[in-house]
Order: sequence, then structure tokens, then C-alpha cells
Amino acid sequence: MSSGIRTALGVLLVLAGVVWTLQGLNVLGGSAMSGVTLWAVVGPIVAVLGVVLAVSARRGDHRRDR
Repeated sequence: MSSGIRTALGVLLVLAGVVWTLQGLNVLGGSAMSGVTLWAVVGPIVAVLGVVLAVSARRGDHRRDR
């Protein structure tokens, strides 16, 4: 998988994780996920995985440039 795709996927995971967290904390309403503790737990996990994926993709690019 190219680093650009991994970076984009990482960013999407971060965005989804933030939205899920906010829904789980009942900050964003209007969803079946709103106020459900599960999403307040799953959201940050997904967001951190997204950051790890995006950073690892960027580091891979940097190492190839040397």
C-alpha cells in the first residue's frame, strides 16, 4: 500500500475516531451512537490507530528519501 493511501486512511481513522468519541460522550447528538459509552471508548482507540498509521506512512517516506 502506498504511503499516500496509508496517510489518507490514517487521517480518515482519526476523523472517525474523533466523531465516535464525541458521539459516545453525547457531545454530538442525533445518532444511535450518541450517549453510548462503547463509542466513547472505541473512538479514541481508532483515532490513535489512525495517528500511528499516518505517522508510520510519513516516516516510511522520509526513510526512502535518504
